[in-house]
Amino acid sequence: MMIPDFIRRLYFRAFLAAIPSVIMLSVHAIHAQPGTEGPAVTLQLTPGPDNPRNSEGDFVELRDGRILYIYSRFTGSSSSDFGSSDLAARWSEDGGKTWTPEDRIVVKNEAATNVMSVSMLRLKSGKIALFYARKNSIADCIPMMRISEDEGRTWSGPVACITDHPGYYVLNNARVIQLPNGRLLVPVALHNTEAKGLTHEELEKKFNNYGILYCYYSDDEGKTWKRSRKVEVPESVMAQEPGLIELRDGSIMMYIRTDAGMQYASYSSDKGKTWTAAAPSNIPSPLSPATIVRDPGTGHLILIWNNFGEMGLKYGKRTPFNIAVSGNEGLSWQNIKTIHKDPEGYYCYTAARFIGKGKLFLSYCASKRSEALTMTNLTIVDTNWLYEK
Repeated sequence: MMIPDFIRRLYFRAFLAAIPSVIMLSVHAIHAQPGTEGPAVTLQLTPGPDNPRNSEGDFVELRDGRILYIYSRFTGSSSSDFGSSDLAARWSEDGGKTWTPEDRIVVKNEAATNVMSVSMLRLKSGKIALFYARKNSIADCIPMMRISEDEGRTWSGPVACITDHPGYYVLNNARVIQLPNGRLLVPVALHNTEAKGLTHEELEKKFNNYGILYCYYSDDEGKTWKRSRKVEVPESVMAQEPGLIELRDGSIMMYIRTDAGMQYASYSSDKGKTWTAAAPSNIPSPLSPATIVRDPGTGHLILIWNNFGEMGLKYGKRTPFNIAVSGNEGLSWQNIKTIHKDPEGYYCYTAARFIGKGKLFLSYCASKRSEALTMTNLTIVDTNWLYEK
């Protein structure tokens, strides 16, 4: 009997994970050669008066060639995940070299706490979808979806992506994908499943960092949603903030932030309905989210993450900030390069979109660790630098 590609991949990944010599930490970062144009930061969204934090955004290219960027713009005095936040927009008319200087509020805070963590997609219908978290409390956080039919000038009313089970669902920025058959996939981690009757203060003390992972999917452009089977994760592993990438054989890889010194991975062969048990991948990582996208020009996978896999007291470290390439669907990673290496840096929550020819647009939190998630960089990576040996 033929063994499906995604099952063979699982066996091979398990083999890789068992051999320390192939783990990426054993490979030195390859920096750009003299004369090569490396990553260029084109905008820093720094905090200011009544704006303590700017974070977790995403890009979409508009039909007139402009680029729209929407992000989480916090207001008031708190930069915590439970501070007040709106969704704000900036535009670029010159391929990301410069950006409009003023924010335009796209979604005013419509929740008891905030709205944050943006994902955007150009749907197969041509419409633009905007996803974000509507957070009412530490026990109530639901992904929402809005649609624009006029290139981001106006947006429909919000539609909840999860209506079957209440709870605190974490959907990271730039995480929603659409499959070739039109199916939308929203990967989430459910926290605080026993929150009934507890006050906010009690929940803060008892918040369950061990997420329960699901994928919600829609076959009617977000009008209705269904929940996948739960992703089984070892009880000893703290799993959070899943992301998705479709592989060439049609299977889907879910990559998962953990406290186990590496990203874990799970696979679906039925377009997101069911998932294999999560297991260690070949991506060393602190307790920090990774991002994987596909280069439409070469077909290669691109990984952006913190190439640091120590466990214990240092598991919260989010530096250095690296990028790598895979030509074999993630079985191995090459051209590991460093975007930032400040030992006190805090680089995470990356959006990665290929826009234009040979340009990878990144947005990511880029503060000092002592400042947490207060500042965001918008950066352009030239793929010539990315693929250069």
